[in-house]
Amino acid sequence: MIMADKEHLNLVIIGHIDHGKSTMMGAMLIETGAVTDREARELEKLAKEYDRDSWSYAFVFDRLKEERQRGITIDLAFRKFETKSKYFTIIDAPGHADFVKNMITGASQADAAILVVSGKKGEMEVGIAANGQTREHAYLAQTLGIKQLVVAVNKADVYNYSEDRFKECKESVDDLLKSIGFKGVKYIPTSGMQMENLSKKSDKMPWYDGPTLIDAIDNFTLPDKPTGKPLRLPIQDSYKIKGTGVVPVGRVETGILKKGDKIIIMPTGFKGEIRSIEMHHEEIPQAIPGDNIGFSIRGIEMKDASRGDCLGHPQNVPTVVTPNGKWTGQIIVIWHPTAVAQGYTPVVHAHTAQVAARFSSLVKKLDQKTGAVLEDSPKFLKKNESAIVELSPIKKMCIEKYEEFPEMGRFAVRDMGRTVAVGIVKDIETGA
Repeated sequence: MIMADKEHLNLVIIGHIDHGKSTMMGAMLIETGAVTDREARELEKLAKEYDRDSWSYAFVFDRLKEERQRGITIDLAFRKFETKSKYFTIIDAPGHADFVKNMITGASQADAAILVVSGKKGEMEVGIAANGQTREHAYLAQTLGIKQLVVAVNKADVYNYSEDRFKECKESVDDLLKSIGFKGVKYIPTSGMQMENLSKKSDKMPWYDGPTLIDAIDNFTLPDKPTGKPLRLPIQDSYKIKGTGVVPVGRVETGILKKGDKIIIMPTGFKGEIRSIEMHHEEIPQAIPGDNIGFSIRGIEMKDASRGDCLGHPQNVPTVVTPNGKWTGQIIVIWHPTAVAQGYTPVVHAHTAQVAARFSSLVKKLDQKTGAVLEDSPKFLKKNESAIVELSPIKKMCIEKYEEFPEMGRFAVRDMGRTVAVGIVKDIETGA
């Protein structure tokens, strides 16, 4: 099934709702042979039953009945597929605004991204507008440390395979991505529905001479694995499994976890020893950064390890900020109906944690491009403003300084079903 000698990358698919992400993913899985034609036919049959013929590829991911009937991707789906030199675990990130919080924990696990942008007249424009999700997802991807990005200018069959329209989309999206800090992004005209330019060059767009989508992601480079750093493994979830007991799952962000290791989970303080580690249903002797694993620990209960907790080694315990403490963050406000002021208490998402936190102080407002201080102790912060702020969590929370553990030192501020701000942790006072 999986080629052990191939490099492994976690890939997240992001973009505005209805721009064709799930269809694109389903089509890619069929093209790479990860989903059989038989599975594809069954999905097509299902789609017809639900009266959604054109959605059959999307069904590969949207397995929950509720999602099928609503036609929205709700939870994160993990599927694997192979290219010439790599194998990918695909993290399908929901595009619907209500689900961006899943997207945050999804994207924080990704090494690279495909940004799906509909080339249909009007749709691309809505996505990159001030409150569009193409814009929001691109900001998030940048803050969450995704350096490699390919843009699929999708629905080429709808924009009649027009070179002019493709160029128009490419220029508009490129302006946005450059302003956020992405460089050297590849743009590929695609049709997920018609499977054009996914793994085979499309004869409908002779004007395009770049790589196919599969070739482009096959050229992604592997990020360096921070194996030399202390172990940090944020818990994604815990499951009760008959005969095994409680199995926490999560992704190793830094360091190495070995069978037999003594570990500590924070903030619960649970100490134990790793009995076994499993990845893709196979037992492995050790896990390194990027590995999504499950593990069993003698004597562990559900309360000892839940989403947002962090596992480390006892000689280098994960950092916990208490409600008496605070962290200093450098943020960009992406959206707010009015303005962010001192005392504001939204929910902060960092790695897998979701904890309400209070803006205890607005320290200074910065120039977004140069980082120069524009104003000390501003009264409030508005959309597109950059600032240094202090935040105090309302309950204990694991978080690290960005310069020490970038994977654990990014956060997003969410409120009213939207991303208000994204930022990085500059400093920590634990308050313990």
